[in-house]
Amino acid sequence: MLHAVYRVGDMDATIKYYQDCFGMKLLRFRDIKEEKYSNAFLGYGPEETHFAMELTYNYGVDSYDLGEGFGHFGIATPDAYKMVEAVKAKGGRVTREPGPTKGGKTVIAFVEDPTGYKFELIQRQTEIPEPLAQAGRQGRGAGACGCAFVMLRVGDLDRSIKYYTEVLGMRLLRTRDNPEYKYTLAFLGYGPEESSTVFELTYNYGKDSYTKGNAYAQVAISTQDVYKTGDQIKAAGGTVTREPGPVPGIGTKILACTDPDGYKIVLVDNEDFLKELEQK
Repeated sequence: MLHAVYRVGDMDATIKYYQDCFGMKLLRFRDIKEEKYSNAFLGYGPEETHFAMELTYNYGVDSYDLGEGFGHFGIATPDAYKMVEAVKAKGGRVTREPGPTKGGKTVIAFVEDPTGYKFELIQRQTEIPEPLAQAGRQGRGAGACGCAFVMLRVGDLDRSIKYYTEVLGMRLLRTRDNPEYKYTLAFLGYGPEESSTVFELTYNYGKDSYTKGNAYAQVAISTQDVYKTGDQIKAAGGTVTREPGPVPGIGTKILACTDPDGYKIVLVDNEDFLKELEQK
């Protein structure tokens, strides 16, 4: 998994917020004037070895509808209390003060960025490896933070698990049912939660659909051959919404598909992606 891609209304304010409050670094910036948008990539280490947040600013658009489907991003940190204090110091919004989860010991907090995206801050006292885009990439030590997961709400959990495992080749890492609060979680990815960014899919009892809004866009995943991957997705019953080919103004080959709930996933040619990084 390479990036979480989403739209923001104020690029400068969001970059500053992520740097000051979350301790992220601005990894690269590109302005595609002919397509009237710009991208900023932020994270905790180089994109060759770390997951990143890809912010998109569309010229002249200053607000977006987040919808119901996108839930939040998760950030693992050695000190959730300290991160919340940084958010407060910069005028950020805290929607849940840091403290143990209900019935558990894990300390979490919830905050919002300038566009309104929610972030769950998860305190981990053990080592926090950075998320891995490919097997074998090394993480960082306990002093680091990392993007832990992307949470999306789904209408049929079994159907979604089948898609992510059979069509996208992920592993079902674990599920957790919370009948008291009437929801079930499933965690899926290409590696263990301790060292990889994963999807956290949430099924709320009796809820079979959600509005998507126009803010959250997709997650980008690397692949060795977008053309072959497109054929494999179709053979597995997946829906390809953009046939493999280069992105205008950039040249990197991608393909796009949607999961059963309509969430977009983009597959990126790994060789092209690495060349793109060399040109930054």
